[in-house]
Amino acid sequence: MTKFPTRRNRLPAARPRRAQGGLVLFIALIVLVAMSLAGVALMRSVDTGTVVAGNMAFKQSAIMVADRGTQEAVKWLGDNSAGTTLQMTNPSKGYFSSRPVSEKADTWFDPASWAESVAVNGGAPDAAGNVTRYVIHRMCTLPDVPYNSSGPDNECALYFALSAGAAGGSMAVGAPQFIGTPQLYYRVTTRVEGPRDTVTVIQTSVLVSI
Repeated sequence: MTKFPTRRNRLPAARPRRAQGGLVLFIALIVLVAMSLAGVALMRSVDTGTVVAGNMAFKQSAIMVADRGTQEAVKWLGDNSAGTTLQMTNPSKGYFSSRPVSEKADTWFDPASWAESVAVNGGAPDAAGNVTRYVIHRMCTLPDVPYNSSGPDNECALYFALSAGAAGGSMAVGAPQFIGTPQLYYRVTTRVEGPRDTVTVIQTSVLVSI
């Protein structure tokens, strides 16, 4: 009987494991974490931009609403310009016959400074959620005295407009000009409290004939 040589199946020799075998996975994890952080940062950036744009829109709306408070204050001044009403302080009407003691900007953003203000529409918010208040100050140094008081020196901000007949006066050099009725300056400060805790303060100077 003839014997044929048998062929032995030899398994390939195991290759030595490389020390860098897990390096690719480690790099992939780092890249994945970096991409995740970049995605989160992008989302936060978009959210911040949206919030800023929304706040600017609310701020612009509050500025437009503040005109309503100014108009009501000007109307009250016009209705009470005759007589001595504007010589006396009337906190219930938000009116003060002298300028405020403190002129710091942050004073008007303090809610305590508006305890004696007038709330437009009874303090009820409008359709956009804005609440408007105003106060009026006569631009004089002393309260409850006429602008030309003969007693204590009361300094007031005045504007002397030329009279209607001044145009027909003498054209000579040094000739006196005819001065009309003096006008007194009043300052209306309006505060609007809107959505998202937005606060807008606007000041307007108004001239009223004495």
